[in-house]
Amino acid sequence: MITTAAPADAPLRHWQRFTVRQRIMRSGFYIGALIALVWSLRSIEIIPEFLYDAPQQTVDLFARMWPIDWAWYPKVVHGALIETLHTATLGTILAVAMASPVALMVARNITRSVILSSIGRFILVATRSVHAMIWALFFVAVFGPGTLAGTMAIAMHSIGFMGKFLSEAIEEAKPGPIDALIATGASPLAVLLKGYWPQVKPAFLSISMFRWDINVRESAVLGLVGGGGLGMALDTALSNLYWDEAGLVLLVIFIVVMIAEVVTAWARARII
Repeated sequence: MITTAAPADAPLRHWQRFTVRQRIMRSGFYIGALIALVWSLRSIEIIPEFLYDAPQQTVDLFARMWPIDWAWYPKVVHGALIETLHTATLGTILAVAMASPVALMVARNITRSVILSSIGRFILVATRSVHAMIWALFFVAVFGPGTLAGTMAIAMHSIGFMGKFLSEAIEEAKPGPIDALIATGASPLAVLLKGYWPQVKPAFLSISMFRWDINVRESAVLGLVGGGGLGMALDTALSNLYWDEAGLVLLVIFIVVMIAEVVTAWARARII
């Protein structure tokens, strides 16, 4: 093998992981994060005395909740649990019904109008930016405390999440079957049902199940602001200092969330 030696006066090449611009940007990010951390610590006014006895207070709190009084379950918790599941389920169904047309408005391969697309994106951003607790406070003021306010809060907050992912699934649909349907003179509704829907259906069901799982968690705490369900039972127990009842509600919330996670993972695995 013949090798060519480099000239003696050739400049040495130094390997660098990042360019000068990248190093400056990374340093600026770290400095900004450090400033934000220091500013946050100064703003929240941490009281050291409260931190010292926090472990003791936590142990004392759980000691008051034990042993759990299961007699509260048929009296208070069971009805609240059913309300929570109904709130999550109905809120998800309403979100699907409202998010689907918005997703069609946003999908670039469906809607060519800039105005309709802008309106759809505004709806997605507006509903997703406002937290479910804020929506619950709003609907409690409109409808009064109860499961209706919690259901509407879940539905409104879910529109942005579901609409965004559904629109992306529609945009990823293969154009071949759709072009074939258009070439045969199929109506727009037929193109949606026969061209897009078979391709989007797995993602649609997966997103719906995943959102239902999230809504079960959120609906369990919306009662703290008047949205009904387990959150309202927990708030009542804490307000009356019924620690054994509060411990039961917390345990039920944990069990329900775990079961919903397992069921959703199984269902999404079967769908995908």
